Amino acid sequence: MSNPIKYISNPRFSIKVLSDAEVLRLHTATLDVIEHTGVKFPLPRALDILEAHGATIDRSTSIAKIPAHVIEDALKLAPPAYTLGARDHAQDLLMDGQHVFLGTDGCGVEVIDPFTGDLHRSAKKDVSDCARLADALEEVSFWWAMVSAQDCPSESRGLHELEAAWNQTTKHLQTESLLHKGEIDAAIEMVALLTGGKEEARKHPLLSIMQCTISPLAHDPGSLEAGLIAAEAGLPVGYMTMASCVSTGPATLAGNLVVGNAEVIAALALIQMVYPGAPVFYAAAQTSMDLRTGAYTGGGPEDFLFGAATNQLADFYHVPLSMGAFATGAKQPDWQAAIDNSFSSFMASASGADMLLGCGLLQGSKILSYEQMVMDCEIYSIVRKMLEGILVDEEHLALDVIQGIGPGGNFLAQKHTRQHMKELWLPRLMDRRPYEQWLEKKDGAREWAGQRARDILQNHQPEPLDPKLAAELKKIITTYERQAINQ
Repeated sequence: MSNPIKYISNPRFSIKVLSDAEVLRLHTATLDVIEHTGVKFPLPRALDILEAHGATIDRSTSIAKIPAHVIEDALKLAPPAYTLGARDHAQDLLMDGQHVFLGTDGCGVEVIDPFTGDLHRSAKKDVSDCARLADALEEVSFWWAMVSAQDCPSESRGLHELEAAWNQTTKHLQTESLLHKGEIDAAIEMVALLTGGKEEARKHPLLSIMQCTISPLAHDPGSLEAGLIAAEAGLPVGYMTMASCVSTGPATLAGNLVVGNAEVIAALALIQMVYPGAPVFYAAAQTSMDLRTGAYTGGGPEDFLFGAATNQLADFYHVPLSMGAFATGAKQPDWQAAIDNSFSSFMASASGADMLLGCGLLQGSKILSYEQMVMDCEIYSIVRKMLEGILVDEEHLALDVIQGIGPGGNFLAQKHTRQHMKELWLPRLMDRRPYEQWLEKKDGAREWAGQRARDILQNHQPEPLDPKLAAELKKIITTYERQAINQ
């Protein structure tokens, strides 16, 4: 049996960085941008759909100016809750606004080898290894292809990554690597194979599709096409903005939110126009450009505020949120990584994000670190415990126990203590040893995280796929590759 996942459920307190009036003002400003400035949709089918619903289309630029009421009416059709399926049904994820699930993140291209410490280009074996580690880590609820299978053909790389993961984890998969019609068709066929048919795949989607926008105010034609095809098949689809203050968005946080919001809700509205009721989600990883280098930061106070604000926008539209958290800009598991990932995960979780992305990646989602992946799970477990809050009832006030012990006693041998002591958070990596014990080895969280990762990679055996299904997955990829070559 697979390990039960540990996630945040029904947080007892929350953070809001925006007032209701400010959320509404961002919404109306966004509608103004969509209607009067427009969003670029460089896909003829998308332009046809938008035009049929009242948008003004400039075919020479592919810019659609969509009336505000059209966007609002379309978004009302999106379901506020649905389930992300998993190979192990016990690991299905309910997107209902009351749970926060931790996932990995995608698009890394290098890996720090957990055994040698060397840095190498990522390959399909690394995809398999990180899926196996994610399968064993109880805090990880769903999996993205953390790194690219660069030893596989570019036209089918995303399919190879899915095939590797389904052989190594029973958890839900999410991907942003499928950008072409043939590729997304093949992925849908793979999901149908594993679930027992296309109707079952619609009821129990083992795969959700993430697509990125092109800031400012534009979309990629392949991403639009893939999203429409996936939505038709019943797979949940989300669009992620990564608008960056100063470069691809205004320098101001509110302005950057407007740009990103326009990109996302315009795409989600498009999906609802053609497939009303299709499961969709809001996705965001907005940031601020580094003012010294112009680089992506992968951390900082702006990122943390975006994490909270974006969830309020997603809640306003009554759709789940997949939020870029973790994915620090640090180059190794260090002080910077701990600060980035602690603040980003707390702000996103305390504001109620449904999905947190980024576990295990360094340098702004470029480098996979198995040590960091384990350490990020520790951070998430702390956040999860904090959001449980403090339960104040007769049992937890413990007045009878306190009166029974009185001044000067202790509570070690009490039945009440035995009943409740396991409610207290117990670290795996935080060092609470006496100084003298630490002095003997001078080791700590990074070493222990590395050892745990190595143990999992050497010893964890995920629940295997039926060999016939595994062979059929490979066959689907081979068929697609032959078709791609002949085109």
